[in-house]
Amino acid sequence: MDYVENITSLVGNTPLIKLKEVSEITGCTILGKAEFLNPGQSVKDRAALSIIRDAESKNLLEPEGLIVEGTAGNTGIGLTVIGQALGYKTLIVMPETQSEEKKSSLKDLGASLLLVPALPYSNPGNYIRVSEKVAKEKNAFWANQFDNIANKMAHIEGTSQEIWSQTNQKIDAFISAVGTGGTLSGVSQGLKHKNKNIVTVCADPYGSGMYTWIKEGEANASGSSITEGIGQSRITKNLKDALIDDAFQINDSEALNIIYNLLKNEGLSLGPSSGINIAGAVKLAKQMGPGKTIVTILCDYGIRYASKIYNIEFLKSKDLPIPDWL
Repeated sequence: MDYVENITSLVGNTPLIKLKEVSEITGCTILGKAEFLNPGQSVKDRAALSIIRDAESKNLLEPEGLIVEGTAGNTGIGLTVIGQALGYKTLIVMPETQSEEKKSSLKDLGASLLLVPALPYSNPGNYIRVSEKVAKEKNAFWANQFDNIANKMAHIEGTSQEIWSQTNQKIDAFISAVGTGGTLSGVSQGLKHKNKNIVTVCADPYGSGMYTWIKEGEANASGSSITEGIGQSRITKNLKDALIDDAFQINDSEALNIIYNLLKNEGLSLGPSSGINIAGAVKLAKQMGPGKTIVTILCDYGIRYASKIYNIEFLKSKDLPIPDWL
């Protein structure tokens, strides 16, 4: 009989999808790794499983223990779904500015949810800092996705190896945005270990300092973005020693136009961070020239952000493009 024992077996091994329109426009083969097909419907399931397994190996998690994490949403969903499959509970600390869909999803999935004001990391009220404090108070395990390198290891050992195999070792470049840094740093490290000539690039939304950090050596943020879970100005432990060759800045309009076209013409429903990634892949393809194979991450489903990206009033208030079917 053909079955899996536990949903943890379904994390990873996601397919690559050729993104037809952007491939045709650029003359390159632009491939998206379909991370929305993980059990918790995002790339963050990889980090969640790796962090939990690492904690178990170090005896940091008791049976039926509590996992506490500060997250923009997807890592919290991953920790909750995978944690429950392995017998753990979760308490998630999230900035109150995140989408209503993510908030309700976490509560519906059984997580305890603590919403806090959106404050910079330097402020003790920042969601990451609060999660560390709550974990100590409750004598719980703090997942610490930003500085726990089990996050990056999931992509060194998993994602990068899958991409290398799926492209028949014929990949020219990889590009993605930075949230914690785990995906870009881990995939870059894994791929460059296979072939040092593979180009690795950051696609950065406005309001983030990754672009200037990579280009100039100092993280200086400017502007703003509606994207969630990506873009920051802190050099996390997952980002230290990252092998990143270049960076592009992407605005929200570019990202939204891409995800609206993908849904309308290719049946792919993706969130804004995937739009940032694909827009970056287009810029990279134009810079590298035709005939290259470029891989990026399709992070999660667009429906997780419906109250923003499919909300006419919200889009108008931000002077952003509106899909014609609305």
